[in-house]
Amino acid sequence: MAPVPLCPAEAIPLRGTPRCENTVDLAEADDFLRRHHAENPELGPVEHRLAEVHAEVAATGTYRHTPEELTFGARVAWRNSARCIGRLYWRSLKVRDLRDLRDPKEIADECVEHLKLAANGGKVRPAITVFAPDEPGRPAPRIRNEQLIRYAGYVGPDGGVLGDRRNVELTDLAVGMGWRPPARRGPFDVLPLIVEREDAEPSMVELPPDAVLEVHIAHPELPWLAELGLRWHAVPAISNMRLRIGGIDYPAAPFNGWYMGTEIGARNFADADRYDLLPYLGRRMGLDTSSVRTLWKDRVLVELNRAVLHSFSAAGVTITDHHTESDRFLTHLKKEEEAGRSCPADWTWIVPPMSSGITSVFHRYYDKRELVPNFFAGDTEGVCPVIH
Repeated sequence: MAPVPLCPAEAIPLRGTPRCENTVDLAEADDFLRRHHAENPELGPVEHRLAEVHAEVAATGTYRHTPEELTFGARVAWRNSARCIGRLYWRSLKVRDLRDLRDPKEIADECVEHLKLAANGGKVRPAITVFAPDEPGRPAPRIRNEQLIRYAGYVGPDGGVLGDRRNVELTDLAVGMGWRPPARRGPFDVLPLIVEREDAEPSMVELPPDAVLEVHIAHPELPWLAELGLRWHAVPAISNMRLRIGGIDYPAAPFNGWYMGTEIGARNFADADRYDLLPYLGRRMGLDTSSVRTLWKDRVLVELNRAVLHSFSAAGVTITDHHTESDRFLTHLKKEEEAGRSCPADWTWIVPPMSSGITSVFHRYYDKRELVPNFFAGDTEGVCPVIH
């Protein structure tokens, strides 16, 4: 799932940390509160709650969401994520309210608990853990890792990379902070979790084995593929995005769904800036790789994705395929339209990275408006990597 460039180890700055000097945008807060009450009529009239929030903002520059508002806001943020194909189950998102935690070590420890809860013995459940919000003059902690589980990338003397090329800088940062890679380095070494706060020392916590559910990759008809030692983790927990609800920013709010097979087989394993497995696998399959016109890449990609789906299913770990998920998204779109709501979608992200033209989401246009609540990368761009 998603990525981001990182800084040298010695500086450890908070990238894009807002100064948090301005008060909450009351218009955005009002819009959110009105929507919360409109979609939950049992809450009654919204006027009393609006008055409470206006008074709190006038006194402190910010306000605190009720637990019900936080849960609703997190779920609607998923519902509004234009780059996410898997929003049909937005109401099922489990929300962990840990807004009172600001200590980096405590946050890192709770991220470990998030992974255990989400993995759920292979029956992966959508979950979000919401830590302290930004407040005027008081930036909240940030999680440096783009996902809670990331594999190391080691640059060799010849410039080649062992592991995930995406995470070379994060690996260098962890080593600079004192992390010791395994004595025998491999392509799937799990990196430690790094949590930062502007006024405190960053905390680095290694993920225990029981928090990292992994699936070993095999192919139903190519036995030699299992011997390569490929594997991938089961929980795609995005951790470097800012959750914004009613004018309040929660910069540390790791969230996950479950994987769509192409995220692993057509991106993580296949992309040239990740594991770049297609050339090697093409040769092992005995294909003519002398020209792209032989479509050897396409053939390898299909078999690699078959292997991913086969392996997760054999291990009893939740995963979905791009055809099923495309149909589910159109079901979600229809439900939103029937509810009288706009369903923003970015075509370039909604359409899967393999066999695009034969998926049901390909043959139409979508509304790309950015709605809030939502998830944002850094402090500007609205984005939500695929979450299922």
